[in-house]
Amino acid sequence: MAKLIYSAIASLDGYVEDAGGAFEWAAPDEQVHMFVNDLERYVGTYLYGRRMYETMRYWETEGASLGGSPVARDYAGIWRAAEKIVYSRTLESVSTAQTRLEREFDADAVRRLKEASPSDLTIGGAELAGQAIAAGLVDEIQLLLNPILVGGGKPALPQDVRVSLELVDERRFAGGVVFLRYAVVG
Repeated sequence: MAKLIYSAIASLDGYVEDAGGAFEWAAPDEQVHMFVNDLERYVGTYLYGRRMYETMRYWETEGASLGGSPVARDYAGIWRAAEKIVYSRTLESVSTAQTRLEREFDADAVRRLKEASPSDLTIGGAELAGQAIAAGLVDEIQLLLNPILVGGGKPALPQDVRVSLELVDERRFAGGVVFLRYAVVG
């Protein structure tokens, strides 16, 4: 059975966006970007909320341009090769290949997808990931913590959800970013 992995780039105080909705401070340097590429190279399906999808669809065209760095082009290829499922009640259509739109997050459908998938799945978007964590679907949480405090905004992790975790990997990068990988236990 495939794992469902929640992966997020966050501030040290735990936010994926600041209070103004900005997240430019989260852009990975080349070393971190190469690491992320290696993490996601074997992902078969991305599950996204609307806002995360709208951010990530950059990789369909612009991120794949020849003017980008080799690391960025590599990531664009990884992203384009994966299936994508977007959960949104307001998005009218999707504009990227290998992408389907679902109106509601269905925990049972995601369980079946995990059982049938030959490759791991990731879930992106803090709100959608929070629903999946609360439903007991997430097997692993991966956080890239940036050396910045933003003081508020959108939390990376859900509130009012209690989950036991076991640290299974960690890595420190030259720019001050710290990677933490936790398995969900119990």
